[in-house]
Amino acid sequence: MAQADVKALLQAGAHFGHKTSRWHPKMAPYIHSKRGGIHIIDLTKTAEMLDEATAFVAQQTAKGHQVLFVGTKRQAKDVVKEAAIDAGQPYVTERWLGGMLTNSATINARIKRLKELETKMASGELANRYNKLEVQRFQEQIDAMNIDYGGVKELHGKPGVVFVTDATEDKNAINEAIKLGIPVIAIADTNVDPTKITYPVPANDDAIGSIKYITNLIADAVKEGTLSKNAKVDVPIKPVATKPAQEAKKVEKPAEPAKAVEAKKAEKPAPKAVKAQKKDVKPSKKEEGIK
Repeated sequence: MAQADVKALLQAGAHFGHKTSRWHPKMAPYIHSKRGGIHIIDLTKTAEMLDEATAFVAQQTAKGHQVLFVGTKRQAKDVVKEAAIDAGQPYVTERWLGGMLTNSATINARIKRLKELETKMASGELANRYNKLEVQRFQEQIDAMNIDYGGVKELHGKPGVVFVTDATEDKNAINEAIKLGIPVIAIADTNVDPTKITYPVPANDDAIGSIKYITNLIADAVKEGTLSKNAKVDVPIKPVATKPAQEAKKVEKPAEPAKAVEAKKAEKPAPKAVKAQKKDVKPSKKEEGIK
């Protein structure tokens, strides 16, 4: 797995934070110094936190979980969409709809409707049933729904991880993930509370270079986890024997010869004979009267 490089982070401008007047006190452990009225982020800690985040992503994708990429900020949209598509993961780049995770029933119904319209449009069913103006309106409806739901059409249930490029801009995504207990990886600038994020990555969340470098590392971790998952599936699994000692004893025990079994049966009195012996021992009523 590719490790985060401090030099590459420096060249991407990930070390520039916000103004000293716009900082969050809980980001103090990740701040290196002040320069020109802005905070400078400690990139050694950024690299450490980023390596932890990528290792977790690879572990989750190896288990078959999906990673939801979220980046609705203008400079992050194209980067997030490209990385998510390349990694084969769902994404949200236009706007975060309320209940995208918590109200899955409504969201799934809208996605189902979108897929139905796309299927009918591709097969020509809408063109055969409606005139050109109505078909054009259906196409406009499909385009509008793709803006909101296009990136999550292939989201199967609850994602395993939510990756956010701006913890302030997309705080609703983080809140919904926290409510459902989904781990969150987010770029945390100096004005962010990192305690709400499972894996905060202290870095500049405004620079395109910083966003691209971190997002691509997360996407590479997804690819690696997916490859390891496929490799595990191809490996044949050998069945594990249960209680081998007891089974060995059972196998080693020799079978009794047929004559010995017949002799044992002959020694045991038949059930009827036993009953008869008991009846003979019991005195009759006449004998009791004589006594």
